[in-house]
Amino acid sequence: MAKKILVIDDEPDVLKIIMLRLERAGYEVVGGMDGREAMDLARHLLPDLIILDVYLPDMNGDDVARVIKNNDKLKHIPIILVSATTVSVAERAKDCGAEGCLGKPFEPEELLGLVKRVLGQKGGVK
Repeated sequence: MAKKILVIDDEPDVLKIIMLRLERAGYEVVGGMDGREAMDLARHLLPDLIILDVYLPDMNGDDVARVIKNNDKLKHIPIILVSATTVSVAERAKDCGAEGCLGKPFEPEELLGLVKRVLGQKGGVK
């Protein structure tokens, strides 16, 4: 069974690219565009991983991560924060309990490598 990944990014083109790359790698992917949607989808889907943009229209991704990490039913879900501001994203990821971070723009191999590492996968995605 494929691992389920929730991707949240308010830029439709970025969201589409990330989702396409992950789907091509064999993951089941669901997308959303804001913080409230992220929390609703996380509760409903219980994904294996959440990839979360830092800057969202309704709330910051690190705030969303804190809410998820403080929820007993969701806190086990690893989170990767993504942002164009690479200087602060690592610190933000650490502060909110995220398991990884990635700066935009990124190479597809960089994304897939980080996803596999965070999910604890050595080879395939299943």
